[in-house]
Amino acid sequence: MDELNKTALIGVSGMKAQSERLRVVSENLANADSLPTSAGEQPYRRKVLSFRNVLDKQVGADVVKVAKVDVDRSEFQKKFDPKHPAADSDGYVMTPNVNPLIELMDMREAQRSYEANLNVVNVSKTMLTRTVDMLR
Repeated sequence: MDELNKTALIGVSGMKAQSERLRVVSENLANADSLPTSAGEQPYRRKVLSFRNVLDKQVGADVVKVAKVDVDRSEFQKKFDPKHPAADSDGYVMTPNVNPLIELMDMREAQRSYEANLNVVNVSKTMLTRTVDMLR
């Protein structure tokens, strides 16, 4: 496989990984205010993902893949709302461990990484097109 195609495929794998990251961040943001519906239930738990390098034998290079999507095991916050059906005996309701500011920063970072990988794909495509034009 020629180097330009290899470069483009590596960029595409990065775009796929960042797209999955954006999906997870969006899910976290959508559930940031969700509360349990009854006593004893836990609220939404933030999801996090990790990446890994994988040797793609067809490409002949390491590409990035999502290793796994896991849950953030940090503590839940509590808010005082004694009238809520999920309130404990002290009147506190557990809230999701999602910080919207962190999620927005993760979203912006994923967006920038996606754009960087898209630029790699576009530059590879342009270089390949110019090479073909020169051979004509």
